Amino acid sequence: MREFIVEADGGSRGNPGPAGYGSVVIDAATGETLAERAEYIGVATNNVAEYRGLVAGLRAARELDPSAKVRVRMDSKLVVEQMSGRWKIKHPDMKPLAAEAARVLPAGQVAYEWIPREQNKHADRLANEAMDAGKRGEQWDAGASRAALDAGAAAAASRAPEPSGPPGDAVAGAAKAREALSRTRPSSTAPPQDSATAADVRAARTVAAPTVGWGTAPDLGAPATFVLLRHGETPLTPQKRFSGSGGTDPSLSDVGREQAERVAAALARRGTVQHILASPLARTRETAGAVAARLGLEVTVDDGLIETDFGAWEGLTFGEVRERYPDDLNAWLADPEAEPTGGGESFAATAVRIAAARDRLAAAYAGRTVLLVTHVTPIKTFVRLALGAPPESLFRMELSAASLSAVAYFADGNASVRLFNDTSHLR
Repeated sequence: MREFIVEADGGSRGNPGPAGYGSVVIDAATGETLAERAEYIGVATNNVAEYRGLVAGLRAARELDPSAKVRVRMDSKLVVEQMSGRWKIKHPDMKPLAAEAARVLPAGQVAYEWIPREQNKHADRLANEAMDAGKRGEQWDAGASRAALDAGAAAAASRAPEPSGPPGDAVAGAAKAREALSRTRPSSTAPPQDSATAADVRAARTVAAPTVGWGTAPDLGAPATFVLLRHGETPLTPQKRFSGSGGTDPSLSDVGREQAERVAAALARRGTVQHILASPLARTRETAGAVAARLGLEVTVDDGLIETDFGAWEGLTFGEVRERYPDDLNAWLADPEAEPTGGGESFAATAVRIAAARDRLAAAYAGRTVLLVTHVTPIKTFVRLALGAPPESLFRMELSAASLSAVAYFADGNASVRLFNDTSHLR
């Protein structure tokens, strides 16, 4: 049986704004490009464009061989998780598109895989060609496409040796640090330290007492530093209502926009941020946009930074959830594997997703300082994993709107929490 790889992407210049999609069908055995699809679709959102790209790619695969197995690879976590059945589809624009995609081929023939954006260059370039054509009042022309050539050149230019290993969850690193520090206690019988032991001690001291600010330790080289910014307030924030990825996707309130401007000014004064990434939700993109305007940087949307889906609890207060779903709430508070009512995302699933994003971004931005504009649960999870703390620690952290936290990831796998819940710029 033949096997195809479908890579698909979509984009919107404004979200919503002028939008287009791109899809490519690849022979899994040979790596040969078998078909390309792209189209300018008018004004739409990123997610609509991504789904349209998926449908076009699946249809192209079916035209080539309706019996082939298809592996869909996309950098949209939302589409991959929804089509895999792990996330609920609640947005009215997404439901018919997801249903249309599901009808193209039998479910047993199609599998979905999330890939980083840099591995989806071909489809991304097709989508951009389609949007460029739309801007000229034209439709995409397959004969004039350079997407395959450009994607191949970009991959070759950026190819680099894989890192020896991703940053860990600080468990092994913390154990090494404790062991190394124990060797420094005065003892009349302690043997002299060799050079390897001395290096462990220096590393342990660095993790235990890092340099002031977001700097680096000379022994370990420049870390990848994540400055973690929670978005500004929305109308739901002061009411302490559950607001995740499965709700209404509120924008910032007037207070939230003022908070975004203040944190932007504070980050501009520090002058250390080199890149900005944001969750795809409206409140994070708006906060990131305010910072980007001050710093003169572009914002890259990363689906891995999205907030937890709180299922049927979206929009409710804690008290309302306790009143309506007491058993589900008690299970959720006691077990990180428990999902919110209605099939939301568990804290355990969130941790797996955030750990994957952390490893990918720490490798991609080694030695650089990156602002990640995200949400309460992802930020707390970054910090929890860095400390090697248990899941219940999430309930013992206070994280304010528009607050700053920071974690540094070193080449030896250790993580160092540098800052947590700083709101001094809001006073």
